Amino acid sequence: MIDKDLLRLLGDKKKYIVYTVISMVIGLCANLGITMCICQAIRLMLEHAAPGKYMPTLLTGIVALLIRYVCTRCTARLKDSIGREVKRDLRASTYNKIICLGMKSTSEMSMAGLTQVSMEGIEQLDLYFSNYIPQFFYAMLAPVILFIVTVRLDAKVAIVLLCCVPLIPVSIIAVSKWAKKIFAKYWDKYTAMGDYFLDSVQGLKELKIFKADARQHEKMNQNAEEFREITMKVLTMQLASTTIMDLVAYGGAGAGIAFAVRDLADGKITVMSAVFLMLVAVDFFLPLRAFGSAFHVAMNGVSAGKKIISLLEMEEPRWGSESVTGNEVVLDHVSFSYDGKREVLKDVNMTFPEKGMTAIVGESGCGKSTIVGLMNGNLIPQKGSVSVGNAKLGQLSRTDYYSHLAVVSCNTYIFNDTVRNNFCLASPLATDEQMEAALKKVNLWKFIEENGGLDKSISEDAANISGGQKQRLALAVNLVADKDIYIFDEATSNIDIESEEIIMKNIKVLSKEKNVIVISHRLENIVPADRIYYLESGKVKECGNHQSLMEAKGGYAVLYRRQKELEKGYVEVSA
Repeated sequence: MIDKDLLRLLGDKKKYIVYTVISMVIGLCANLGITMCICQAIRLMLEHAAPGKYMPTLLTGIVALLIRYVCTRCTARLKDSIGREVKRDLRASTYNKIICLGMKSTSEMSMAGLTQVSMEGIEQLDLYFSNYIPQFFYAMLAPVILFIVTVRLDAKVAIVLLCCVPLIPVSIIAVSKWAKKIFAKYWDKYTAMGDYFLDSVQGLKELKIFKADARQHEKMNQNAEEFREITMKVLTMQLASTTIMDLVAYGGAGAGIAFAVRDLADGKITVMSAVFLMLVAVDFFLPLRAFGSAFHVAMNGVSAGKKIISLLEMEEPRWGSESVTGNEVVLDHVSFSYDGKREVLKDVNMTFPEKGMTAIVGESGCGKSTIVGLMNGNLIPQKGSVSVGNAKLGQLSRTDYYSHLAVVSCNTYIFNDTVRNNFCLASPLATDEQMEAALKKVNLWKFIEENGGLDKSISEDAANISGGQKQRLALAVNLVADKDIYIFDEATSNIDIESEEIIMKNIKVLSKEKNVIVISHRLENIVPADRIYYLESGKVKECGNHQSLMEAKGGYAVLYRRQKELEKGYVEVSA
């Protein structure tokens, strides 16, 4: 009933579980004291005792009541501390894990799934650790303590009550396998519905254009109906389990009370003892009954916890602790496969010098983006190595390496903030003059100046500016970052030709001082490159500058001439 893997997530917070159980046990003892005081008061009333005889019992009851109050408050605060600290640590762990995994996190788990695990999943675990686990240990201890107290009054009643108690855990175990399967399906349906909803919202424009929103809505309804059905199964299971536990609890308490009344009638116990046994009979079952209720919540927490554990146990790209000593990047006999079967890269050798512009070109699917993933550390080669300076990438400190690296792509994210604050994320000490200069280099300053300047607000993922403007802003931000190694992965794909020419001229100027790596489908952009690698089917087929490759009349020359003919045809048609 306690998942050992989930307990590891507690870390050093296990002590709070111990403190909570101790507080609950002391509260139980105080409750027994209150019950004894009530029985004593009843006895004094039956004996018509003088008012002064009530004072010791009254004082004892007040002290027990105060202890009970303090324990209840302490238990609540301890549970809150467990939940608060566990949530804080887990959110920090999941966030850091996602950061370390990079793009691997979204390849292994959907964005909606990551969000749900990081938010609601951790909330469910909060209930598991703060309610379920303390209640489990308390439910095991409480009947034993009550048995020790009651067995001296009436051994038969105490044994009957203790024997009925295990029927509740038996009923919980009976439904646990069923519950685990249902909750696993429940969580899968929940995340699937979230994925589909997010996908539909992100593609809403396309759905409207294709007039497919009605069909998508129908599929959404189908997903919602599947989620409703699994939710009803969960509720049915909870109702059945709760009913069984109630029958056991009330039936067991009733049996204990019946034996106590019978022994009272036979004169085997006193009225005070009989009243005490009747009052505490229910207490035998209440802790386990509360545990049974927490069990249903816990099962959802277990399902969420399994997903969190699977996320936290994902293999991270390997990093070391060495500092970057140079900016030259070398791929030495690198081979890579995503599925372990088909090699995307095959024995690739590439050198990107500390200064200069190096281009990687080829048809779609030749492995260009995979090389970027290898160079930024998100992917690990199965064979060969990636070196930066005098050290292999896996030996370098991730933080230190990223302080030297900038990757600009068509998917570079722009934060929901002002233009100035987006720049400050890349370079906190950047001045307005530096920001303005960078925006001019990407032909964007005029637009920014006319629309609020550096204080212009950018909506989520730059939805309030065009795709080309978003891309140019991402370029400007990275230029201000002033890195040593720049990777431009289709960084000008959505940009007009005029702006593209300006940007490529500035990139060429940048390459005089930096290691600049350019990946572009448009070969005209990489003509000024110092070195060009032409890839074909995951292999380096050709290497040289534009002139030498054109003279070689190989794959690069064919691809370049084909593009020139297409562009010429486009210009003629447009004219």
